[in-house]
Amino acid sequence: MQLVLLSLVMISGILFQTYSGYYDFEIGHYIYELLVLNLIYFIICLKSYADTPKALSDFVILGADNAPVKIKVFSSLTCPHCANFHIKIVPEIKKNYVESGKVQLIFIDFPLDQAAFNASKLLHCVDQKKQITFLDTVYENQDEWTAGSNINEINNNLKKIVQILGINSTQFDKCLNDEVISDKILNGRIDGHQKYSINSTPTIIINEKKLEGPASFKNIKKKIEKLI
Repeated sequence: MQLVLLSLVMISGILFQTYSGYYDFEIGHYIYELLVLNLIYFIICLKSYADTPKALSDFVILGADNAPVKIKVFSSLTCPHCANFHIKIVPEIKKNYVESGKVQLIFIDFPLDQAAFNASKLLHCVDQKKQITFLDTVYENQDEWTAGSNINEINNNLKKIVQILGINSTQFDKCLNDEVISDKILNGRIDGHQKYSINSTPTIIINEKKLEGPASFKNIKKKIEKLI
């Protein structure tokens, strides 16, 4: 639509100069201006799209939207350190800060291997009300389902684990082949790497600042207390 409008402007300019008796003009100049204007418009649109925040429904969320402290947890579901963080640290944050409305936890997929990628897909196939339970279950049983010599064995192990969450074999296969979910996870991973220079998990972002030092409750608590 913008291209059509700009083209009309260019044609109007040519007709006006012709009508006014000015024949000494270069049509190449108008075409050049048209291309430049469209390039500027394209850059503006591209930046606008890049700056548009992702809908929070794309992520697993725990806590109130109006919490003054937002903690993003970038994790890979096969990562032992991520499992330790989720099992030991997340409950402490939840008890001390989430339940009182001071902190909102946002869990973001950052799969480091194919098995983690598949598990992340399944996370987004379950009902939102079951997603925290899914994370709990997958992390608590991480050693069991990741114990396989190849991706097929790991998938079979994972299939048994998620059955208790209501994902049957047909739904399992359908979810792993869902390109929309796959693209969403991969784009989120790319965004995390580009915006926060993430290259390992877990990576903790507190109010848009990367946590330096260990991802311990003591360290996170110190940062939270300065913000509330």
